[in-house]
Amino acid sequence: MDQYLLPRFAHLIGLMLMSAGLIGVFVADMRSRQVRDVKLLAQAVTFIAVFYDGLVVPGALLLLASGTWLIISLYFLRLRGLARAAVAEGRVTPELARARAEQLALFTHFLDIPILLVIVSLGALRPNDWTQFVIGIVLAVAAASLLNYFIPRLYPWGGDASQVLEKR
Repeated sequence: MDQYLLPRFAHLIGLMLMSAGLIGVFVADMRSRQVRDVKLLAQAVTFIAVFYDGLVVPGALLLLASGTWLIISLYFLRLRGLARAAVAEGRVTPELARARAEQLALFTHFLDIPILLVIVSLGALRPNDWTQFVIGIVLAVAAASLLNYFIPRLYPWGGDASQVLEKR
């Protein structure tokens, strides 16, 4: 059995949940704009909340979790294969050096802990508005960007293929 079958299935289910929820929200919102009766308006607004809370949010979370897992596992699967090939050759291969120098992979690696701090602070402080979330995300991205710039310069990853990195 394909090891990615279940995450891909979860990704598809998340997409379907989110799509159905967004269509439901759209239809309920259109209906709420057409009615003049307060009871029907309240019912349409309730449907909007039910679609968001019951379909859109779980679908988005499922998409986020399965998509993140797929991306990370595929990157590390490739990196593991490149490392094994380098061990077989007895030296750092140019492919491994290039993979280790990928900026997006480094950035997401350095984003892990700042995002974790944002999540913990949101859970601990339970803000009433979006200000702390926005400030936290901006600070997390800034911290990851600074780490992405400075850490490779402070601790360069060498190896036999370090010339490959310098030619880039």
